[in-house]
Amino acid sequence: MSDVPAIRVLLVEDDEDVRISTTQVLSLAGLDVEAFSSVERARDRISPGVAAVVVCDVRLPGMTGTEWLHELHKTDPELPVILMTGHGHIAMAVEAMRDGAYDFIEKPFTTERLVAITRHAIERRQLTLQVRTLREALENWNGIQSVLIGRSAQMQQVRRTVMTLAETSADVLIYGETGTGKELVARCLRDYSKRRRQHFVPLNCGGLPESLAESELFGHEPGAFTSASRVRVGKFEYANGGTLFLDEIESMPMAVQIKLLRALQERSVERIGSNKTIHFDCRVVAASKDDLKELSDRQKFRADLYYRIGVAFIELPPLRERREDIPLLFEHFTLLAASRFERIAPVLSSAQLADLMAYAWPGNVRELRNVADRFVLGLLGEGRLTQLHASEAALPQGLPQQVESFERAVIVEALRKHHGDQSATASALSVPRQTLFDKLRKLGVTAEQFK
Repeated sequence: MSDVPAIRVLLVEDDEDVRISTTQVLSLAGLDVEAFSSVERARDRISPGVAAVVVCDVRLPGMTGTEWLHELHKTDPELPVILMTGHGHIAMAVEAMRDGAYDFIEKPFTTERLVAITRHAIERRQLTLQVRTLREALENWNGIQSVLIGRSAQMQQVRRTVMTLAETSADVLIYGETGTGKELVARCLRDYSKRRRQHFVPLNCGGLPESLAESELFGHEPGAFTSASRVRVGKFEYANGGTLFLDEIESMPMAVQIKLLRALQERSVERIGSNKTIHFDCRVVAASKDDLKELSDRQKFRADLYYRIGVAFIELPPLRERREDIPLLFEHFTLLAASRFERIAPVLSSAQLADLMAYAWPGNVRELRNVADRFVLGLLGEGRLTQLHASEAALPQGLPQQVESFERAVIVEALRKHHGDQSATASALSVPRQTLFDKLRKLGVTAEQFK
């Protein structure tokens, strides 16, 4: 997740004995605590986005806890405020909950209850600040970063390759599983090229009948066949000067592949029913979810066509292999859905985030976007976000591969948070530095890339 500082507990209690004992309880639980005897003394520690939660007594000299609650929420409406109250003030505390208090705890309280409530508030604050940081990152990103979203090494390489190829006229073959964003990459190749102002013409070859495929690609003249009543301009002709995107090219009928090869070699087509040669100048970007070289070896795809279009390659990683990008992508899709559906963008719980990170995502980014839409629409409840998909598909990796992918995501995020400092990263992950070094070497990750 994003780089968020440790959350501090700001404790406000005027009774010195209670203040000292409460501070000790929270400190022994491993929490960072700063204690104050009044609101006035604690007030200057508060600012918008402060990495803190507030634990405050209701009855205080000067400004009361409930009065301060209103002030705090004007400064930061999402700041968790836990109120401590005596038995006689429960009604006041309940009213404060309606006014936005995170929780209240009745005196005398058990140490376990105090620590549990405070930990939950800290967890909520961490998630809130992480979401804010992600949103700021999305707002500040521009250019190709704002389209091909991801901080992983794989996506950085994809962006570099796209920008390098966009400057050329070379035909490109994009590989990727269903839902990885092949058409988005194809559009980026157009948008960052000198052809950006010309047509982007997509054609999905999957399940296209042979006769219709020829007409779609090359066009036809009136009377070329029974239903041909007027001139039809084919995709190649229409894409002249621009970009033609052939998705699922592995599904193209073999007979059409022969004609496609000739069109690519000659950079010209003839409409069905015509002898006139029409020259075109367009870049062809093809996409496939299958290995075309393997298909050609099995004679299920023409080898000569493969070698003709297989000049430059872009391979898109499945989402399960770049799990560190999931929080950023999910937040991006959540914001888009909130705007589209005119809803307030909700915030994930830590359990929901863990669920997103652990899921195999057989549908890749497309499936993640659908889950984000349902999340914004409130169709997934408070529980696991992916529970509706548990029976849809078997996990495409074995347990060791899933564990390694998750471990990589955690380590990479920690390295990024600590700017490549291995000592700080090892400390944050509670592992010896040598253990971290061994894992980095095994995973093929270098700390230097995060400095």
